[in-house]
Amino acid sequence: METLKLDIVTPEGSIFSNDVNSITLPGSEGEFGVLPGHVGVVTTLNAGVIEIETKDGKKEMVAVNWGYAKVDEKSVDVLADGAVDIAGDSEGEIAQSITKARKLLEEATDNNVVISSVISRIETLVKSSL
Repeated sequence: METLKLDIVTPEGSIFSNDVNSITLPGSEGEFGVLPGHVGVVTTLNAGVIEIETKDGKKEMVAVNWGYAKVDEKSVDVLADGAVDIAGDSEGEIAQSITKARKLLEEATDNNVVISSVISRIETLVKSSL
């Protein structure tokens, strides 16, 4: 199966860099998915969750406060102001990641509906992957 090279970078450094099957991004015009062969586009990102399907079919998530994405046929480059990898080997580590994501989103926006929606989505995705 063809893959995409995904790089997610913040001012503090790289958050994610690997080949993936697909990506769902929180675009400023709405959420959109990216598969290999996608048409080239540059867009802004809103606060939300980047959903990643890895080469081995696992789901990963990265919460972002805002940023930019450059998409082409073979790669996706995300430059985010702030990002939190929602990961961990235990429920406690995942809970810490969710807490960090909530703080990141609260610093980015005062819209409680957006914050609640993103956190709810993260929690739903985490529960379905456990």
